[in-house]
Amino acid sequence: MNTAENQTNPQVQWLEITEANSEQRLDNFLITYLKGVPKTRIYRMVRKGEVRVNKGRIDVSYKLQLGDIVRIPPVRVAEKKDQIIVQPTLKFSLENHILYEDDGFIVLNKPAGFAVHGGSGVSSGVIEGLRQIRPQQKFLELVHRLDKETSGCLLIAKKRSVLKALHELFRGDGIQKTYLALLVGQFQRKKQLVEVPLLKNVAQGGERMVVVSQAGKSAETLFTRLKQFQDATLVHAAPKTGRTHQIRVHAAWLGHPIVADDRYGDDGTNKAFKKRGYKRLFLHAEQLQFAHPVSGALLHFTAPLPEDLQELLSHEKPL
Repeated sequence: MNTAENQTNPQVQWLEITEANSEQRLDNFLITYLKGVPKTRIYRMVRKGEVRVNKGRIDVSYKLQLGDIVRIPPVRVAEKKDQIIVQPTLKFSLENHILYEDDGFIVLNKPAGFAVHGGSGVSSGVIEGLRQIRPQQKFLELVHRLDKETSGCLLIAKKRSVLKALHELFRGDGIQKTYLALLVGQFQRKKQLVEVPLLKNVAQGGERMVVVSQAGKSAETLFTRLKQFQDATLVHAAPKTGRTHQIRVHAAWLGHPIVADDRYGDDGTNKAFKKRGYKRLFLHAEQLQFAHPVSGALLHFTAPLPEDLQELLSHEKPL
């Protein structure tokens, strides 16, 4: 596509829709393409017929199709912002942590310590890093999210059609996710299903928290004990729903918060574990299982536990 940015004398543009934008609503496409142009101006251009698709007037809700020709009238847009700076350490980690890739998506073993995207004081994240090391890839979007300190399997779509299909799997029960977590204390039960609703963005002490509340949305996590240590338990946590901080809050509700969880754990306990080397949340997205969105073949991906966490576990004394 031609770019409209920084044009001193903007002219009519004719854009052919590619795979990157097929199935996208016209208004969302224009808002992204014409960065800096007020939304009211964009909607007015469509309403007045200044924007056309295949030479015809069109509604803003129209879903663009592969090969459509979009007419964009002369319009000045904001100056291009300074290029996003991505840390060299993140770029290196991304290049060396791809578990699987095909024409439709990437499965990344996300390193801990990096946000999945920029924002909230973070200049850049995993998705911005991938876009920089893959400049030829026109479409790269996160399918789901992991917390900054959580490592493990992360899905990135390379086509809008695949993104849509994977979102459908996440909305239902088409994707099975399994996490490794080290919980504080001795988790006595072999298995325990936690079904308590979660309400997010509850302010506590100036911090936005997720809390157990009947006013919240349903949430379900199955905890399975793997190995007991003297003052900690390694578990598999399989969330059946995908609420924010779900595993962390459910573990804390059980009375066994995740080791080094600064938000939902106990300060004194966290300090004791940090003295032993547990500097970050012990939560790792170990496995993903789902049917391939194109072929239908059953796929199963496993991200190995990071070396730092593996090393810490090796020093724990089993019961």
